[in-house]
Amino acid sequence: MSKKTKPEAEEQEQVKTEAPAEETAKAEAKPATDWEAKYNDLNDRYLRMAAEYDNFRKRSQREREQAYTDAVSRAVTALLPTYDNLERALKAETADTEYKKGVELTMTQLTESLKGINVTVIDAAAGTAFDPNFHNAVMHVEDETLGENVIAETFQQGFQIGDKVIRHAMVKVAN
Repeated sequence: MSKKTKPEAEEQEQVKTEAPAEETAKAEAKPATDWEAKYNDLNDRYLRMAAEYDNFRKRSQREREQAYTDAVSRAVTALLPTYDNLERALKAETADTEYKKGVELTMTQLTESLKGINVTVIDAAAGTAFDPNFHNAVMHVEDETLGENVIAETFQQGFQIGDKVIRHAMVKVAN
């Protein structure tokens, strides 16, 4: 028995020494995979947070630009009746040249001020194509000299800032 016990004891000791070595290797491998998983998780969270911040920054920029455009649009809408009256005054016949010159200068100054804040007049000259995105047709006329869906006359100028229409041009459309 002592012979059997001695080799068995040696085997058990050897197994015991091998088992802790295997457990240590597994334990060392497990923390490495735990750290790697934790690193991957944190890296993923960091990348998502960075992307979310970038999206927030872009969205905030768009909202600021939209707020500016809306504010300019409201201010210009309030000034448009003045523009219309100056335009009518320019079309009216008068013998007073100083008066006419004063109205022209005022109209020029107002037009330049509108250009300064990126407000442009919508092209609605007679003979140009009718576009429902920019023009409001208030009359229709049959005219053989003009093509189909062509502006025959402009009653009121339209304005836009960038791609946003502030006021559609009021026009008469042919055919």
